[in-house]
Amino acid sequence: MLMKQIFILIALLPLFAVAQKKPLDHSVYDGWQSIGSRIISDNGKWITYTISLQEGDDTLVVLPASDVKNKLVIPRGTNPVITNDSRYLVFRIKPAFKDTREAKIKKKKPDEMPKDSLGIVELGKKEVVKIPRLNSFKTPEKGYGWVAYLVEKEKEHKKEKKEPPHNKEVDSLKRKIDSLTNIVTELSSRKRGKKDDAEGFAPDDEPKNGQGKELVIRNLENGKEYVFDFAGDYAFDKKGDRLAFDLEKNPKDSASKQMVLIFDTHSARADTILNGGNDFKGFTFSEEGEKFAFLAERDSAKKALQKFYGLYLYENGKDTAVKIIDRFSNGMPQNNGVSENSNLKFSKSGSRLFFGTAPIRPPKDTNLVEMDLVKLDIWNYKDDYLQPQQLSRLQADLRRNYLAVYNISSGKMLQLGSEGLPMVMTTNEGDGDFFVAITDTGRRVASQWLGRSFRDVYMINANTGVTRLVKKNLDGNAMTSSTGKYVLLYDNKLKNYFVWNGSGIKNITSGIKVPLYDEENDVPDDPNAYGIMGWTKDDNAVLIYDRYDVWKVDPDGKNVPVRITADGRSRKVTYRYERTNREEEFLTPGQQVYFSVFNNVNKDAGMSVGKLTDKLELSSLTYGPYRFGNPLKAKDADEILFTKESYVLSPDLFLKEDHSDDVKLSAINQQQSEYNWGTASLYHWKAFDGEPGTGILYKPEDFDSTKKYPVIFYFYEKLSDGLHSYIAPAPTPSRLNISFFVSRGYLVFAPDISYKIGHPGKSAYNYIVSAAKDLSKHKWVDAKNMGIQGQSWGGYQVAYLITATPMFKAAWSGAPVVNMFSAYGGIRWQSGMNRQFQYEKTQSRIGATIWERPDLYVENSPLFHFKNVKTPVVIMSNDADGAVPWYQGIEMFTALRRLGKPVWLLDYNGEAHNLVERKNRKDISIREQQFFDWLLKGAKAPRWITEGVPAVDKGRDWGLEL
Repeated sequence: MLMKQIFILIALLPLFAVAQKKPLDHSVYDGWQSIGSRIISDNGKWITYTISLQEGDDTLVVLPASDVKNKLVIPRGTNPVITNDSRYLVFRIKPAFKDTREAKIKKKKPDEMPKDSLGIVELGKKEVVKIPRLNSFKTPEKGYGWVAYLVEKEKEHKKEKKEPPHNKEVDSLKRKIDSLTNIVTELSSRKRGKKDDAEGFAPDDEPKNGQGKELVIRNLENGKEYVFDFAGDYAFDKKGDRLAFDLEKNPKDSASKQMVLIFDTHSARADTILNGGNDFKGFTFSEEGEKFAFLAERDSAKKALQKFYGLYLYENGKDTAVKIIDRFSNGMPQNNGVSENSNLKFSKSGSRLFFGTAPIRPPKDTNLVEMDLVKLDIWNYKDDYLQPQQLSRLQADLRRNYLAVYNISSGKMLQLGSEGLPMVMTTNEGDGDFFVAITDTGRRVASQWLGRSFRDVYMINANTGVTRLVKKNLDGNAMTSSTGKYVLLYDNKLKNYFVWNGSGIKNITSGIKVPLYDEENDVPDDPNAYGIMGWTKDDNAVLIYDRYDVWKVDPDGKNVPVRITADGRSRKVTYRYERTNREEEFLTPGQQVYFSVFNNVNKDAGMSVGKLTDKLELSSLTYGPYRFGNPLKAKDADEILFTKESYVLSPDLFLKEDHSDDVKLSAINQQQSEYNWGTASLYHWKAFDGEPGTGILYKPEDFDSTKKYPVIFYFYEKLSDGLHSYIAPAPTPSRLNISFFVSRGYLVFAPDISYKIGHPGKSAYNYIVSAAKDLSKHKWVDAKNMGIQGQSWGGYQVAYLITATPMFKAAWSGAPVVNMFSAYGGIRWQSGMNRQFQYEKTQSRIGATIWERPDLYVENSPLFHFKNVKTPVVIMSNDADGAVPWYQGIEMFTALRRLGKPVWLLDYNGEAHNLVERKNRKDISIREQQFFDWLLKGAKAPRWITEGVPAVDKGRDWGLEL
C-alpha cells in the first residue's frame, strides 16, 4: 500500500511542478531577452551576437565556432564588427542603462551625459581594449588591420593642468605645425586603450584635454595610433588602404583652415588634398580605392543663406583634389546645381561617378517678419499630390535631387534624371550602356482611389542621355536585368511577366499554367505578383516565383519555362531563396544556393541547400515544427547562423555546418521555465458558409480538460502561418499579448479570415463567430465568458461584431473605423494620403465608391448599428494616430455613450496608431488585463472603469487601483 502511494506521488510530481509555476505578471517585461545583431566571421571560425533586454543593458557574446562553450561575455557591448581577416572584433560599449536614465532625470546637458566607449578584442584572447567618449567608428569593408574612430575630447579644466599622454617630441612637432595644418601626422607613442577586464576603464584611457572631436586611426596589429584634432567626416576605401577625412578650423587659431586629407595606411602618412572651405561631405571611394570623390562648399560666407556645392575628384598620385562639376558646368541644367544631398557613387569600374543635381532655391527673405507671415496651406485639385502628402513629403522633397553622371575619361557631365524622370535605375553596377527610368509624374491623383499610380517606363542611353519609351501607363512593376540588356515588366491586369529587349515587348511566362500572383487575393483589386528570385549570369535566364516553386524563364522567350524546384505545389511547400551574399548581383549556374522551406498545411519550416541547376536537388539542412529566421552564412565557409523558435521555445541562435546537427549557441530567457507558459496548435472548423476554417488555439501549460476556461479571440486577417512564432511577454503597442493572457488562465484563439468583396463585416462574423460556436462545444470552454480584441483592422472587426452578436461578454477595440462614410474622405496623416483607396481597392474591401454603393457603406459601418450593442467595450484611439483618424474612436464613444452603452475611450496624448512610448505600453497592458479579468473572470474593477479619472486629476491619478 505504501509503495502504491509513493508511486502515485511520484507520478503526480510533474503535474505538481506545473501547478506551482507562476503566472506571468507585468514585472517580467524588462528582463525578457532577444537575440539582436549577430555576425559570423568570413572564415566561419568566430561568432558574435548580442543579447538584448526589453529595457536594460545589452550583452555582447563572442565565441569560437569550434568550441561554443568557450564564451567571452562583454557587458553593454553592441554594434559588433568582425574585421575582414577574422582576427579582431570591434564594437561599441554603451553606458549603463541606469546611469543614462538617472542623467536624463537630472536633465543633464549633452556633454554631461554618460558616453559610449569603443571596445576592441583580438579574437581568441580575453582582454578587452576600451576607449572612452566614443562618437563613432569605422572599419574597412574588405580590408583589415585598421580601425578609425571619433572621440569627444575632454573638457579643459582651468585649475587642473594635466599632461596629455603624448611624448615631448610629438608635442613639440605638433606645436610647430599646428597653426598650418592642425594635425598630428607623427606616430603617437601612447596606447589609447589599456587592456583590462570587461568592467570600467584604466586610468591611462583618458585622452588629452581639448575641445571638439579627435579622429584616431589605430593599427590593430600593434596598437599604434595617429591622432587628428577637430575632425569631422571620415571614410575608408573598401580595402583599407586609405582613409579620407576632413579637419575643421581650430577655433583658437584664426589663421587655420578647414581641409580634406587622405591617410595612407601603408606609409602612415596623411596628405592634404584640399585646403580651405566651409563644409565637406559625401566621402566616397571607387571600388579599387584609386579615386575619391566628395562635395565641398568653399565660396560662400560661413553663415550664408544660400550655399553652392561643388563635386571634387581626387585620383591617386595627384597633389590635390580637383573641382569637376559646379552650377556653371557644361551639361548642368539651367538654374540647377550640385545637390548637397547627392548620393555619390562610382561605377564598379571607376570610370563613372554618379551624383545628384537639384534646382537652386532662392534664399530666405530675412526682411520678412515671422509674426506677420500668413500660415496657409492651399489645396488645388490639379496638384499631383494632396497638400497633406506634400507636407508629409516636404523634407524629402527639399532633399530631392536627380541623377547625373560624370564620365571621368572624357571629363563630361550627363544629366540622366529630372523632375519628369525622378527615378533612374543603373545597370551592370553602374557600367551598363542602358539604364531604366520610371515616372508617374502628372498621374498621381489616381492614387487617391487606387492606392497606386500608373507609370511610364523609359530606357536611357547612359552614354548619350537619349530616352526611349518602353511601356506607357504600366500598372505593375518594372525592373532591369543585371546587365541592362532587358527590362522586366509585370502587368497586374494581364498577370504575366513581359520583357523589353530593345525591339519590342514579349510575354515570357504565358507557358506557365499556374498563377504567378497571389492566389489568396481577397481584396477588390488585381493581385500582386509573388516576385522573382533573380537573374542568372549574363542575363541568360530570370528565375520567377509562383506560390510554391521557382521557374527558370528564358528572357527571349525561345525556350519553354522550366520549374526547377521539386514540385512544391503538390505538397503545398513554398521555396524561397535566401540571399546569403549581400553583394550578389546575379546567380551563377552550379553555385550553392540556400532556400527557406515552409509547409503551408502544418506550418513546419526549414532550410535546404543545393546546386543551382535546371533540376534543383535540395537537401534539407534543418526542418521541423519551428520558425527559422535571419540566416547568415560565412563568406568563405559553409557555416551558417540562424534563429530557431516555436511558441514554447525562445528564438535562440544556432550554428549549422553542412548536414551536421544544429548547434545551439545561446540560451536566452531561462526564467521562462519558472512561469506557466502555454501551447499552440492548429484548430480546424467549418465556417457558417461551409468553408473550412483554420486558426491557432493557445492553451495554458497547466491546461486541465476538466476545467472551464474563458476565451479571448484575437484576429486581424490571416494569422495561422505564425503557429510556431514565439510571443514574448511584452508591454503591448495595442495588440493582445497572447502569452501573458494564456499564462494567466485564458484560452486565446486566433482565426484566419477570408473576405468576400463588399462584405468585410459579414466575413469577419462568418469566421469568428462560427469559430466561437464550434469551440463552445468543448466542455473546457467557458462559453459564457468570451471576449474579443483587435487593433486597427482588427479593431474595426471588433466594433462590427458587437453590433452583430451578443455572445461576447467583453470587447477591446484599438484604433477602429466605425463610420466608413466619414473615414472614406479622411486623411492618413502620417503619409498624407486620402483614404478612398482603402475602401475601393484594398483592406476595407468595399470595392465601390460611396456614391455607387452607399448600401455597402451602411452595412459595414458599425456606427449605424450601435443600437444593437450589448457588450461593454474599451476603445483606444490616440490623438496623433497617423493611419486611422482618431475622431473615428470619438464617433464610436459618443454614439455608444448617447445610446447608454458601457464604453470607455483611452487617448494616449501625442501617441501614434500603435503605442510607441514604453511607459504607455505598460499602462495599457495593465488596463487590458484589468478589463478582461473584471468581465471574464469576475475580478474587481479598477476605478478608471467604475468612476473614471477627472481631467483635474490628470497626471496625478491614473485610476488603476481596484
